[in-house]
Amino acid sequence: MQVCWLEQTVEEVPGDDTWLGAREIQTLNKLHVPKRRADWRLGRWTAKLGLCGYLNIAPAREIARVQILAAESGAPQGYIGDNPAKAAISLSHRDGRAICAVAPADAALGCDLEKIEPRSEVFVADYFTANEQSLIARASSIERTKLVAAMWSAKESVLKALRVGLRADTRTVEVSITAGGGIQWQPFQGRCRDGQCFSGWWQAQGGFVRTILTRPAPDLPVELALDVKSPFLVPRVTSLPGVIG
Repeated sequence: MQVCWLEQTVEEVPGDDTWLGAREIQTLNKLHVPKRRADWRLGRWTAKLGLCGYLNIAPAREIARVQILAAESGAPQGYIGDNPAKAAISLSHRDGRAICAVAPADAALGCDLEKIEPRSEVFVADYFTANEQSLIARASSIERTKLVAAMWSAKESVLKALRVGLRADTRTVEVSITAGGGIQWQPFQGRCRDGQCFSGWWQAQGGFVRTILTRPAPDLPVELALDVKSPFLVPRVTSLPGVIG
């Protein structure tokens, strides 16, 4: 199953709000904390572009018709005009950067973006299963920080695919990841306590970890990019399989 993704930074978000739809403007007007507003606008901008790229919609003409609204679960849901988009989306943002993943509408989809930074032993003990803690303990000091970020991100992606987010106990999800990943996408698996299983990919680049997963299992994620010769977003050409250029 094909999954596409797009990443944007806060500097790439337009200064005006003409790209937002009427219902999105209503939500934005309820947000009064500047950082919360900036994060929300960044996430919506990224998701709207990602949905345009996946559905072959020209964002310059149609982006205001593409709206990202909250479903009853709180998860983002794409709309084209008043109609639900024929695609599933997942969003994440961290430190002025956002990622959106897009997949077929019937897919259970989750994505997450995490900064690679030190996490305490207390954090690991509180949020990871015994098997996960054992894997972290065996990692070298060089790999530990990246591995913890990848495993935490993978857990968040699973919980987003379940449409429960961090309202659920993170220890109800156990992820299996091989240490040592980098710019090349690496596979991982997530298993829930109730037996549900997910497959995904993770990547570390530029001080961040990205995770994308679905059920059914996804093919290698395809990055979308703006094409200066076209009004549409297109897949980014890479020089090596699994390597983001």
